[in-house]
Amino acid sequence: MKKDLKANLIMVLCFTFIFFSFSGSGLADVLDDVKSRGFVHCGVPPGFPGFSSVNNEGVRVGFDIDHCRAIAAGVLGDPTKIKLTPVGLRDGFPSLRAGSLDVLTHRFTWTLRRDAGSVDWVRVMTYDGQGFIVRKDSGVKKLADLDGATICTSQGSTMEINTTDYFRKNNLKLELITYKSVPEAFSAYIAKRCDAMTAGALGLVANSQKLADPENHIILPERISMEPIGPLVAQGQSAWGDAVRWILNALIAAEELGVTQANVDEQRKSSNNPQVKRLLGVTGDLGKTLGLSNDWAYNVIKAVGNYGEIFDRHLGPNTRLKLDRGLNALWNNGGLLMSPPIR
Repeated sequence: MKKDLKANLIMVLCFTFIFFSFSGSGLADVLDDVKSRGFVHCGVPPGFPGFSSVNNEGVRVGFDIDHCRAIAAGVLGDPTKIKLTPVGLRDGFPSLRAGSLDVLTHRFTWTLRRDAGSVDWVRVMTYDGQGFIVRKDSGVKKLADLDGATICTSQGSTMEINTTDYFRKNNLKLELITYKSVPEAFSAYIAKRCDAMTAGALGLVANSQKLADPENHIILPERISMEPIGPLVAQGQSAWGDAVRWILNALIAAEELGVTQANVDEQRKSSNNPQVKRLLGVTGDLGKTLGLSNDWAYNVIKAVGNYGEIFDRHLGPNTRLKLDRGLNALWNNGGLLMSPPIR
């Protein structure tokens, strides 16, 4: 009996050691892997003007791409150390869970079911709302005019559920046709296989750049949802999640503090603002807390600028998308964006 108890105890201790060894090391595995591998592997939207698209030189650029570059700059000190893999809704989450990707800097909505699964959102990077695009000659001016319409959207998306809920709640009829991705749904709309297309409003604006006759289409003014969008990592990666989260927080904090790509060297050299000095690693050891170098935030801002600069570069009034900041302005400028204190 004593031998059996001893054997069972040894077995329990062995399993306990194995479990905590794997779960403990797993918390920092991706951060360690990225450092040893020497690049960040990001899942990005396949074709999304302003967010992720290939330019005339064959280089993938956009809002989401600069966030990937920011992560590489913060972790590795070099924004070019990235690998970009275009993924859609169907393959993005499985690839992240399987460890094929380090982070999804994709336009996925933060929901309870997704977050309680096996992925973690690190923070909201853009606030969007679900909208509808229609042809001008359809005579549709408001959502109620879509009663009985055929509507295209992406399969398995929050848009599919939102649309069904909204039409049912408002006693409106519809025929919902779903496609594998937003680009496929938009192509179906262009081909007139549906009366309207629904997606995030920012996505509709971006995809409208593909229209041969954009003047003949309108995005209805109503929004039926709030869509918080942000990058995500696999669950159980708290060290990696912290690094990604605070790198992105630094972009927002830099804008609030007036630190830009152009003045970051001067700010680092001569600023008397304690917040700026902590952010740029002049004082304190915040980088060590994150498992990064102390100049992590300086490297990020030097590489891509602050949040406002990234937004203006790819989405703002002087781009083809001509988007205003709206809810994506800083909290002290009428928007919702803020960074927790970096201290």
